[in-house]
Amino acid sequence: MTTTPTSPVPRVALGEQLEVSALGLGCMGMAEFYGPSDEQESVATIERAVDHGVDFIDTAHMYGGGRSEHIVGRALARIGRDRVTLATKCGLERTDTGVRIDGTPDRIRAAVDESLSRLGTDHVDLLYLHRVDPEVPVEESIGTMAELAAAGKARLLGISEAGEDSLRRAHATHPMAALQSEFSLSTREPQRTLLPVCRELGIGFVAWGPLSRGLLTGKLPATEFPDDDIRSVLPRFGRDALTHNLRLADRLAAFARDHGLTLAQLALAWIIAQGAVPIPGAMNRGQLDENRAAADVVLEAPTLAELDELAPEGAFAGDRFHAPMLSTVDR
Repeated sequence: MTTTPTSPVPRVALGEQLEVSALGLGCMGMAEFYGPSDEQESVATIERAVDHGVDFIDTAHMYGGGRSEHIVGRALARIGRDRVTLATKCGLERTDTGVRIDGTPDRIRAAVDESLSRLGTDHVDLLYLHRVDPEVPVEESIGTMAELAAAGKARLLGISEAGEDSLRRAHATHPMAALQSEFSLSTREPQRTLLPVCRELGIGFVAWGPLSRGLLTGKLPATEFPDDDIRSVLPRFGRDALTHNLRLADRLAAFARDHGLTLAQLALAWIIAQGAVPIPGAMNRGQLDENRAAADVVLEAPTLAELDELAPEGAFAGDRFHAPMLSTVDR
């Protein structure tokens, strides 16, 4: 393991169409899912990220029913739109009871206009289809997004949580700049199933959930989560699974300390070593600073091999989603 100076954050190619900071910032948790958040601190965290070279900012129409985009828009008004590579998503909607997939052309058009209004910009750099709608051919959804790109509302297009078949069909309809899927030391399946396809097609891979909703920070308590925290209903954080998973996280944290790193930094550096771009969330500037340091870490082959032994695919217990959300994932 080697490190380089802490500034600036390295820039990397995301597939064949885009260059971004080697580490991004996910803004979902600023709006919902992990308990109360402070909007002022969220804006300050985005500002700090960009000032430190973490300028790949990721949000979505669905997060908080638009609250995340509103927060990002506030930050952009202070930072300047031209200083960030901005990504958002359409095709997944918040409802009073959960989420709803809607990849119909009319809803995509309306959702993108709503997103741009909240973000305070006339275009995004990367527009994802958040989920593949099983009732709408993916070619129809992506074709609509391509029309919006031709109209100047998006520079590039991507897709999220898509299986290989949908990814190939989407890419054939309009070049996909990136696939975004959950990927971490605790969710390693994409390493085997999706990363090879992305390399074949020249599509970048963006890893959401690279810290496994806090499990890979070494700071998660062995306790029940409140009702406003999504982990309260996720199998991976159920009592028995959590006990097992925290033991494994503790072993990984000890391994990280032996290499002069925090567990979060190790987990993020591992993602970068796979050729993917992680977009960890940060609820405050302290978390951002810890995560940002991972961009300076280079994990050597022997270290990566040891991690393969410590945390092979399937080592963590419990599904990453509960049934309602698992049903939205394309396979």
